[in-house]
Amino acid sequence: MTDVASIALLFSSAFLSATLLPGSSEALLIALLASGSGDPAMLALVATIGNTLGAVTNWGLGRFFERFKGSRWYPISATAHARAQSWFARFGVWSLLFSWFPVIGDPLTVVAGMMRIGFWRFVILVATGKVLRYGFVVLVWQHWPSGLPA
Repeated sequence: MTDVASIALLFSSAFLSATLLPGSSEALLIALLASGSGDPAMLALVATIGNTLGAVTNWGLGRFFERFKGSRWYPISATAHARAQSWFARFGVWSLLFSWFPVIGDPLTVVAGMMRIGFWRFVILVATGKVLRYGFVVLVWQHWPSGLPA
């Protein structure tokens, strides 16, 4: 696989993994690192950008669909909606640093949109958490004896 194809695949995987769809961009990142497909720093950057843009998509969906919360077709119950907003209000915008966590991270970015968190504040906090995550994956892989298994 060419470096361009590897980067495109990683970007797509990272983007989709940040949405409400299931995925594991970390596994692909490790596989690409193990195969020598691209510079580790570039791969981490591409994964961070793709994952951050996926989170921005969630934020936009939360911001857009929040106005329909009274509709019959709205997918979140009023109780779940209130609980999510209460949780987010309790822990604040700094919780966005943990938007990379499995299970809670993706809904957290949707709720941030519903709560009308400012776009640039959102992007900075989410990107910071994601760059730390992918940087950690690369550092562990580089310092693991004989590399992580692919």
